[in-house]
Amino acid sequence: MSPYITASLLFGLLLGTTITATSSHWLIAWMGLEINTLAIIPLMAQHHHPRAVEATTKYFLTQATAAAMLLFASTTNAWLTGQWELQQMTHPLPSTLIILALALKIGLAPLHTWLPEVLQGLDLTTGLVLSTWQKLAPFALLLQLQPNNPTLLVILGVLSTLIGGWGGLNQTQLRKILAYSSIAHLGWMILILQFSPTLTLLTLMLYLIMTSSAFLTFILNKTTTINALATSWAKTPILTSLLPLVLLSLGGLPPLTGFMPKWLILQELTKHDLAPTATLAALSALLSLYFYLRLSYAMTLTIAPNNLTGTLPWRTQTTQPNMMTATMTASSILLLPMTPGILTLFNI
Repeated sequence: MSPYITASLLFGLLLGTTITATSSHWLIAWMGLEINTLAIIPLMAQHHHPRAVEATTKYFLTQATAAAMLLFASTTNAWLTGQWELQQMTHPLPSTLIILALALKIGLAPLHTWLPEVLQGLDLTTGLVLSTWQKLAPFALLLQLQPNNPTLLVILGVLSTLIGGWGGLNQTQLRKILAYSSIAHLGWMILILQFSPTLTLLTLMLYLIMTSSAFLTFILNKTTTINALATSWAKTPILTSLLPLVLLSLGGLPPLTGFMPKWLILQELTKHDLAPTATLAALSALLSLYFYLRLSYAMTLTIAPNNLTGTLPWRTQTTQPNMMTATMTASSILLLPMTPGILTLFNI
């Protein structure tokens, strides 16, 4: 693809997200989401592979359905209350519809089934954009909503953490594992959204850092399956020794960065007399931790298959810029001691 076209599409992604994040009117917000979707579709289909085209079609259909639901809900709200403002979602019917539409957009369970299939059909770079940047616009809307009844959000959150954990257990493809990891993390964010929106924002920020770090490492090593991880030692030994820490951080183990949001969310849920929900969420984190441990084991404790037809790749000097990878990896591992400063920054 021409660099001019790529630059235009990336500008479209930036513009769509910015319009949605800064709008206070439902029609403008919907327009931003549409620009965002239309900008990423050519990036997804650029390889002209049947699998990529299939993933693009699935993505387009789900996003179009979610956008239509959102437009219908905002029109219904205008009809019932006479208000188009984002802050004026007072009626329960359009409020529920909009939450479900945005849940479909980001891939929350039980509306998650498209996400692993779509991510599996894309290359890792586009998958990184889909797993990180594409979550920003819907979350900008969710953070501005003020639903009266938190039950729906808690149900969506608990279901997502459980399904995100269960779904990834039997996978061998890294992109599907990362998709289920994404669903589980989104569940944690939605779980606390009603009680502490700033904590949701902090969790989203840390999720973006950790997921970017994992994706960038896989892009550098050109690995898409668990078995291929075993050859990482020959390519980037130092990064390979750090990636298990990033994966365990995604799983939420102390003393790594990923422990911070889980710890704060469980504390906040307990404060609101939701100890059973907090217990269920904590147990579901163990499911996710299992498949992160699987990846860590495959990467560090197994020897790559080495025979006459397939030898270990030689360690060659990479020409890929890796400043971003280094920054994200360091942030994914080392931010926990800075928790008090981060809490002050976010006013939590």
